[in-house]
Amino acid sequence: MDESHVKRLVDGYRAGWFEQDVDAIMAIVSEDVVFHNVTAGERVAGAAAFREHVAGIHQRWPDLRFEEHAVYISSGAGVAEWTARATAPDGRRLEWDGIDVINCRDGLIVRNAVYSSGHAPRVVEAAARG
Repeated sequence: MDESHVKRLVDGYRAGWFEQDVDAIMAIVSEDVVFHNVTAGERVAGAAAFREHVAGIHQRWPDLRFEEHAVYISSGAGVAEWTARATAPDGRRLEWDGIDVINCRDGLIVRNAVYSSGHAPRVVEAAARG
């Protein structure tokens, strides 16, 4: 696969995450896609399980936003460096850094490995006191 096609896939995939658009994400992943959050110990395989997992992330973190720092593209993969920000259920504003390694094959995304500091996020704003 040429780098320009990989870049379009990775850009579309990341945009789906940024916009919390599960259908956009699913449109460019393979039926045997693997999502592996290595840091969190979460691994799902197959499109149906992946759809459910992504929808669950967006449900748990409805205001999840990403700041992308860099994207690196090769002929079969993309690597994205980012910072995520979201509100925890207790009202604290959190942020954590991460890297996605996104593998492509046959015109689709087949694997996303996530390495992040999500297990120990930074508190950027304490919860409001009632």
